[in-house]
Amino acid sequence: MGMGRLEAFSDGVIAIIITIMVLELKTPPGHDWASLAAIWPVLFVYALSFVYVGIYWSNHHHMLHAARHASGGVLWANLHLLFWLSLIPFTTRWMGESGYATVPVAVYGLSLLGPSIAYYVLSRVLIAVNPDSLLARAVGWDVKGMVSTALYVVGIALTFWQPLAGIAVYVLVALIWLVPDRRIERAG
Repeated sequence: MGMGRLEAFSDGVIAIIITIMVLELKTPPGHDWASLAAIWPVLFVYALSFVYVGIYWSNHHHMLHAARHASGGVLWANLHLLFWLSLIPFTTRWMGESGYATVPVAVYGLSLLGPSIAYYVLSRVLIAVNPDSLLARAVGWDVKGMVSTALYVVGIALTFWQPLAGIAVYVLVALIWLVPDRRIERAG
């Protein structure tokens, strides 16, 4: 199976995820700056989640273009990633509306940890199906991915001490990934 259909399906699902996130935003009850300021926790976590989904979309795009073939295992690994990404709108809204309460912040962290692990699994399955591909040459140990996964675990643990500390770690990981991953470009 070629990669075009897999990429088109994934792009559609990710577009729906982003649409659901924005539709989950509620307008402020009033019509002044104070009303808008009152919902800043929801707006902040929406922006953070949008960045995360965008990072996954961009890296997913590069990863699929660096491989040539998909297998049934690749399809299931990709669905695994999309499943975890699809939870982000729910956890985004819950965390924002809770005012950053401990359990919603920890569950949000889990909704970030899940795609991190699933992305790693997808990359390994793609490499197994495409052993001589650009992807196989580029990925290597994926130190950035492993560090990110470890940081999510740290962020989730910190949440039970101080939810804002967990959020700070989630922001840090997003900032790390805002610097584009150039491994595929360098290997090509």
